[in-house]
Amino acid sequence: MKNDRTPMLAQPLGLPSFTRFALLFGLFVLGAVVAAAGALIQGAWFPGGLMLALAGEIGLCLGGALIARGRAGAVAPAGGWMLAVILLTASRPEGDFVFASDGGSYVFLLGGMATAVMCATLAPTRQPNDDDVRLGK
Repeated sequence: MKNDRTPMLAQPLGLPSFTRFALLFGLFVLGAVVAAAGALIQGAWFPGGLMLALAGEIGLCLGGALIARGRAGAVAPAGGWMLAVILLTASRPEGDFVFASDGGSYVFLLGGMATAVMCATLAPTRQPNDDDVRLGK
C-alpha cells in the first residue's frame, strides 16, 4: 500500500483542471436552466409544479456533487440557480414579471435557496484511502 503523508485536502481529485472547470461551468449553466424552467412550471401547476421544480434543483445539486466528487459540484448549480432566480425576480420596464406575488413563488424562492444550501452542506466529500486514518486502529 502507498503510504503518502500528503494532507487529504492537498491531494488532487484526479480530474485535470480544465476538465473540472468545464464540468463546474456546465453545472452552473444547468442550474440557471433549471431555475428558469422551475420559475415557469411552479406557477403553472401548483402545488405539483412547485414540488417538481424543487425536486429538479435537488437532483441537479446532489447529482453534481456526486459527479464532481465534492461540494463544488453542488455549489456550482446552486450558484447558477440563485443568479438566474435573482435576475428573474426583477420586473421589466413594460411591467412584465415571471414570479407572481403569491405564496408559491415565495416558497419556490426561499425553499430553493434552502435546498441549495442543504445540498451543498450535505454533499459527499472525499474520504482518505489509507487504513491508518481511522482513530480506532
